[in-house]
Amino acid sequence: MKVNVVTIENGKAGTVELADAIFGLPSRPDILHQVVRWQLAKRQAGTHKTKDIAEVSGTGKKPFKQKGTGHARQGSMRSPQFRGGAIIFGPVVRSHAFSLNKKIRALGLKTAMSDKQREGKLFIVDEAKLADGKTSGLAKKFKAMGWDSVLIIDGEAVDEGFARAAHNMKGIDVLPSIGANVYDILRRDVLVLTKAAVEQLEKRLS
Repeated sequence: MKVNVVTIENGKAGTVELADAIFGLPSRPDILHQVVRWQLAKRQAGTHKTKDIAEVSGTGKKPFKQKGTGHARQGSMRSPQFRGGAIIFGPVVRSHAFSLNKKIRALGLKTAMSDKQREGKLFIVDEAKLADGKTSGLAKKFKAMGWDSVLIIDGEAVDEGFARAAHNMKGIDVLPSIGANVYDILRRDVLVLTKAAVEQLEKRLS
């Protein structure tokens, strides 16, 4: 499919051909759900932890003799039934990550970009560069374009001046093409790709 290319100043910069196999797929909410769950599970710290009977503070002495007291037998004051004792079946430090097939991950990225294209929220710009790195100047350009929640994906590397200007703007994310992911695409209203990003993504996903 042919898509118009614009400049950051909202000028015309020709057209670009997008691969239907990457930007023209049908919507698959189930695939997007799987990929987002996989991404967020990998981010989860998993550092929550409670102390078991070997870790809680306390004596190892038997509380009272085994028989003849009329009470239930007890072996330690650190047991869970006592105040200040251990926690049974509490959380332990672990990874929440799980594996997801590479083809599913790739299909999720293609589907997310296809949905943006179908909704008219995918824009192709010739380049994302800013010489002075001023936030005010970039904010004016985005306001003129009507962008307030945007993910900009560039080629192999992000222009330093552009990244510095965008860093102070709320609702604006800038990533290199290798960092393109489903979660960040879905959490922003508009997806902006540079021509270099299109080339890199088509090479990566074809």
